[in-house]
Amino acid sequence: MFVEQKFNIPPLKGISQKNIEEHLKLYAGYVKNANSILEKIPDYSQWAEKDPFVPYFVGELHRRFSFEYNGMRNHEVYFASLEGGSHPIAKDSPLYSAIERSFGSFDGWLAAFKKSAATIRGIGWMVLWYDKKSGSLLSSWVDEQHYGQLNGATMILGLDMWEHAYVADYQPSGKKNYIEDYFTNLNWSVIEQNFVDATSR
Repeated sequence: MFVEQKFNIPPLKGISQKNIEEHLKLYAGYVKNANSILEKIPDYSQWAEKDPFVPYFVGELHRRFSFEYNGMRNHEVYFASLEGGSHPIAKDSPLYSAIERSFGSFDGWLAAFKKSAATIRGIGWMVLWYDKKSGSLLSSWVDEQHYGQLNGATMILGLDMWEHAYVADYQPSGKKNYIEDYFTNLNWSVIEQNFVDATSR
């Protein structure tokens, strides 16, 4: 079974402690729901031969599991990146070098990443991935929690762009300010470690 992680997040610029507390409750719900679905699938499956509707219901549980599971894992990356206080990326780090190789320049990648996060319509995540097969970094948008996850790639950085992540503090019109504050609060040493872990697997 999955275990709810605890995060030590200090006071943040722009993002209130109240918003973080409510956001963590939502994360806890993903953990609970993922566990609940795994428990229910075998319970309901035993009735499949007696009720022809049950297999369809079990199928929907499998479909829903990807949403709950990815919601859980996405938030774990997000909250961990805010632990320990703001810390700039080290320009001599393997991650910095990899970003420059994959995107041409760090500043160019960051500007494009922020712009995509601010302008893509809908709810979801802006993500920096590591693709081990190509040895490269990729940026992409994930709809909701699970549509558009890059198969086989590892999430290095995940920026939550669901409205629950920022509306209480910024209002809908403050999306760009939220993005800027997120990167101001970001602990790049955590992201750098995510990259080291991904490349060493």
